[in-house]
Amino acid sequence: MDITSSRPAESNEIDRPVPSAPSNRVWGSDAIAAMLGELDIPYIALNPGASYRGIHDSLVNYLGNTRPRMLLCLHEESAVALAHGYAKVTGRPMAAFVHSNVGLMHATMAIFNAWCDRAPVLVLGATGPMDSTRRRPWIEWIHTARDQGALIRNFTKWDDQPASIGSAQEAILRAWMIANTAPQGPVYINFDLALQEDEITELPPAPAVTRHAPPVPLEPSGPLVQQAAELLAGARRPVILAGRATPRPGSGASHSPRQSGLLS
Repeated sequence: MDITSSRPAESNEIDRPVPSAPSNRVWGSDAIAAMLGELDIPYIALNPGASYRGIHDSLVNYLGNTRPRMLLCLHEESAVALAHGYAKVTGRPMAAFVHSNVGLMHATMAIFNAWCDRAPVLVLGATGPMDSTRRRPWIEWIHTARDQGALIRNFTKWDDQPASIGSAQEAILRAWMIANTAPQGPVYINFDLALQEDEITELPPAPAVTRHAPPVPLEPSGPLVQQAAELLAGARRPVILAGRATPRPGSGASHSPRQSGLLS
């Protein structure tokens, strides 16, 4: 039985939240969402949290829930794992948003898995406000950490906590470049809640995406390859000890030597 035949037609369409009424006001979170749009990120997996409510609002009201389109998850570990799987299938990173310190702690195992698997994942988080005079009683105190990135710094390629809208846009670009640079891996950006919700006069110009393109993968020079071939050809009992390797150029996937066919 085809269960899709009984579904309403609209269930197969993109879930588009009803946006707020049009407004000429611009917020810091709009500039952050615009930068995600500049990178043409297709999806962002998230478990909604109050610490990034500003950016969540901009994903709906500024971007219209398109590129990136929100994928609702019930746990931060699931959100990061979903982004990990997308990277394995496509070779491209997608984004995952995790709630402040408690959400980041939920996501740590999935981030560690992406690190071990050399999977590029753009993990976005939030905290604060760092200005303690702007915090709501209790809830925003327990959801604020001075160095939130320390929770995952040992198993991410890079992390940052930008202090302005311009630096937030640059951080997103830099994180994208580092995640895509071999060996690939997860990165983390932590956005101040006040930075998201402060009104700005206009959207700043987005940095040039091409300026942050990942470098071309390095390859061994011809003479070194020739020398290695000669050593192997002259060896009586060659032994090759290889670490993780990519089975084919441009695949973006990392495997163990046995999986890659390097060892029998």
